Amino acid sequence: MIKVILFSALFFLFAVSASAQEEQKVQNLIASLFEGMKTKDPGLIQDAFHPEAIMHTVATGEEGSILGGNSVADFVNRIATTPDTTILDERILDFQIKVDGDMASAWTPYEFYVNDGFSHCGVNSFQLIKTGGQWKITYIIDTRRKTGC
Repeated sequence: MIKVILFSALFFLFAVSASAQEEQKVQNLIASLFEGMKTKDPGLIQDAFHPEAIMHTVATGEEGSILGGNSVADFVNRIATTPDTTILDERILDFQIKVDGDMASAWTPYEFYVNDGFSHCGVNSFQLIKTGGQWKITYIIDTRRKTGC
């Protein structure tokens, strides 16, 4: 009986450890995306995304929420062509990550600064898949607001 309990406990600890390792890999990928934005490194940014990734933004307008979007290529180009004197700093306040096999979801509240001046805040919602042994972002949707942060 003790062997069964010990085996069960070890199996549980291994499963928890493996899940925590995958969550950490997802967090590292997201952190590298924002490091790529800050350093304007198009390769680092592009490497975070699956080739078929989609990006959306929810903006609040006078008549309610408006859904906007752009391609990953446009996003990468916009960051890469930002003047060297402009520092883009998205500060992630928390990582809430869930993993199920080769799929993950991350919820990351953030504050965005341009040249150390507050620009806006919101939440990023990431959907990721593990392909070829690596996590890749397949979808991002974010909110943006200047108040209520």
